[in-house]
Amino acid sequence: MKKVTSVFWWTAALVLFATIFGATAPKTIESVTTNIQSFITSAFGWYYLILVSIIVLFCLVLIFSPIGTIRLGKLGEKPEYSTASWFAMLFSAGMGIGLVFWGAAEPLSHYAVSSPLSEEGTNSALRESLRYTFFHWGLHAWAIYAIVALSLAYFQFRKGEPGLVSATLKPVLGKYTEGWIGTLIDIIAVFATAVGVATTLGFGAAQINGGLAYLFGVPVSFAVQFIIIAITTVLFIISSLSGLGKGIKILSNVNMVLAVALLVLMLILGPSLFILNIFTDTIGAYFQNLMRMSFQIAPLNEEHRSWINGWTIFYWAWWISWAPFVGIFIARVSRGRTVREFMIGVLLMPSLVSFFWFAVFGASAMDLQMSGAVDLTQYATEEVLFAVFNALPWSQLLSIVAIFLVTTFFITSADSATFVLGMQTTNGSLTPPNNVKVAWGIFQSMIAVVLLYSGGLQALQNTLIAAAFPFSFIIILMMFSLVRAFSEERKEMRKQGMRGPRT
Repeated sequence: MKKVTSVFWWTAALVLFATIFGATAPKTIESVTTNIQSFITSAFGWYYLILVSIIVLFCLVLIFSPIGTIRLGKLGEKPEYSTASWFAMLFSAGMGIGLVFWGAAEPLSHYAVSSPLSEEGTNSALRESLRYTFFHWGLHAWAIYAIVALSLAYFQFRKGEPGLVSATLKPVLGKYTEGWIGTLIDIIAVFATAVGVATTLGFGAAQINGGLAYLFGVPVSFAVQFIIIAITTVLFIISSLSGLGKGIKILSNVNMVLAVALLVLMLILGPSLFILNIFTDTIGAYFQNLMRMSFQIAPLNEEHRSWINGWTIFYWAWWISWAPFVGIFIARVSRGRTVREFMIGVLLMPSLVSFFWFAVFGASAMDLQMSGAVDLTQYATEEVLFAVFNALPWSQLLSIVAIFLVTTFFITSADSATFVLGMQTTNGSLTPPNNVKVAWGIFQSMIAVVLLYSGGLQALQNTLIAAAFPFSFIIILMMFSLVRAFSEERKEMRKQGMRGPRT
C-alpha cells in the first residue's frame, strides 16, 4: 500500500499544482507550454519519427513471428469479451472523440489551408490531404497503443505481475522496479494519462460547444465549455461507478452503433462515388508512400518542417501520451487472446475503419470546398463538421447524432481513463475502489478546464507534447523488456522439448 499511496499522492499533487498554476497565471502557463512544445518539436522531431517507425516494425514482426501463438493469459484461457464488444471498447477508448473532431477538419485543412507539399486547393493537395490523414491515424498510431497494451497484458496475465507500467520493465530493470525508480515510472505514466485524456476532453467540449452554436446559437465561450465539462463529468463518474462490464461496455456498443449510423448516412447523403474512388486511390497511395512519410523531416524546407512539427510530431506525441491509458485499458479487455490475434485486432482493424471514416467525412468536406458551395475554411476546427452537415439533406438529424456521439465518446473515454488511473494508483487492481475513480474523474476535468481557460486548443496541444516526451523513453524500455521476456520463454519451451510457444 505504501507504493500505491505514493504514486497516487505524488501524481495528485502534480495535477493540483498544474491546475492552480494554470488558473492563477493562464498567460504564464500558455507561454511556458508553448516554449516547451517548440523546443521538443524542433530538437526531437527526428527522434519521434524514428521511434514510432521502429514501433510499427516491431509490431509487424510479432504478427508473423512464432511468438504470435503465445496467449495473453494462462494455458487454455479464453477471451473474456466477445470480438465485437472487444473491438467496440478498444476503438471507443483509442480514437473516439478524435475521429469526430478531425473527421472533416483535418483533410480540409491539408487541402485548402496548409498543404503538406503542394499548392493549396489543387488536385495534388487533395490527394495528399487524405494520404497524410491516413498516415496520422493509421498503423503508426495503433502500433504505439499496441506495444504498450501487449506489454501490460503479457506481464499481467501471462506472468502474474501487477498491472502497472513499472512491472512490465522487470526483465530490464529487475529489482529497481519495486523501488523509487518504479514509483517514478508509474508517476510519469499516470501524469501522461491524465494530461492526454484531459486534452481530448477539452477537444470534445469544444466540439460539443461548436455543434450547439451551429444548431441553437449557443455562444462559443469558455463558460459554455465549462458547463459542458461539468455535466459530462457527472455522467461519466456515474458510468464509472457501474463497473467495467456495464457502463463502459454498454456505452462502447452504443458508440459503435451511432458511429456506424452517422458514417452510413454521410456515405449516402454525401458524394458517394467520389468518396469510394478517393478512398480506394488513397489506400494505394498510403502504402506506396508509407516509408517516405514515416521519415520525412524536411531539414532544408522551413515551411514544410513547420507543417510536420504542427501535425505529424503533434500526433505522435498525442498517441504516446494516450498510450498508457489506452494501453492499460486494451490490455484489461484483451485477456485470453493470442499475441497474433491481439496485434491484428489492435493494429490493422481500427486503422482500416479510421481510413474509411476520414475518406467519407474528409472527401465530403473537400467536395463542398471544391464546388464553391461554401467556404469551409472560415469556420473554427470544431465547427467544420457541422458546416458540412448544413450543406446536406437532413442536416439537423446529422448534427444531433454527431453531438450525441461526441458526448458518448467523451463519457467512455473519461470513464475508461478513471478506471485506468484508479488501477495504476492501487497497485494494478482490476477493480479499483470507487472513491479513487471519482477523484481521478474530477482531476481530469480540472486539467481540461484549466487548459481551455489558459489558452484554448493551442494550450491543450502544447501540454500534450510536453507530457508525452518522458513516456516515450518508457516505451523503448518496454520493447527491450518484451524481447528479453519472449526470448526467455522460447528457451524454456525448447528445454521442455516443445517446437513452438505454448498457448
